[in-house]
Amino acid sequence: MKPAAKFAAIVLAIPIAACAAPADSKPLPLWEAGVLGGVASTPAYPGSADRSSRGLLLPFLIYRGKVFRADQSGIGARLVKREAVELDVGLAASLPARSDDVAARSGMPNLGTLLEFGPRLKVRIAEPSASSRIRLDIPLRAVIEARAGVRTQGFTFEPKVVVEMRSADGLWTFDANAGVVIGDKKVNRYFYEVQPQYATATRPGYQADAGLMLTRVGASASRMINEDVRVFGFVRLESYAGAANEDSPLMKKKSGASAGVAFAWTLGRSTRFAGD
Repeated sequence: MKPAAKFAAIVLAIPIAACAAPADSKPLPLWEAGVLGGVASTPAYPGSADRSSRGLLLPFLIYRGKVFRADQSGIGARLVKREAVELDVGLAASLPARSDDVAARSGMPNLGTLLEFGPRLKVRIAEPSASSRIRLDIPLRAVIEARAGVRTQGFTFEPKVVVEMRSADGLWTFDANAGVVIGDKKVNRYFYEVQPQYATATRPGYQADAGLMLTRVGASASRMINEDVRVFGFVRLESYAGAANEDSPLMKKKSGASAGVAFAWTLGRSTRFAGD
């Protein structure tokens, strides 16, 4: 199983989402720790014709501090929280990909490990019931590559609408989301530009532009088996139609899909509850 350059960092998101307890169901411990196992299949990069599947077994940590948090909403620092508005600073990551493993990028530089860091505004739009809510997420993130050093590879803007629900007994949680990813010129060049020295008879040179990268919809569900074990699954569908660089020779498909399943086993938790 080969590593994938997945801009949304699906594999790293599974531990958080899989282990999250339903919001507002009961007091939650300040921290929980355990192990997570899962498999995921994703496009090698947005628009790639090649896929990558990956299986992982790794530890997870959930921490629900007043400022620093690692929970179902992500990893970062919560700066402002009001009844309907929250501002935090988040961190995400994606895995590297060898160009020799991706036919369209053969002979081109590898895609390195990417870190995404920046502020995110979360606005509650509605709360249809005690067990459901709708919110708007507005993140702006710097994309930083770690490969033979550290360098900035541009910025992304990813507004999306998120619907969260849980069952009356608290055993099931669901969420669905829809949004777009917009990138500046530098990050689009990183994925889609073909410089003259890498042009071939079947891969002409191409200059990438800033703009829409993809439109995405997704859904996930988790089921609590017992107090310590939870299972989780997700699916994400992406469309690259109308993307700023859909004419790039590296854009091989008009759509892509990702899916995965995981389980989380909590081995320990604090006796102290999280306090907001």
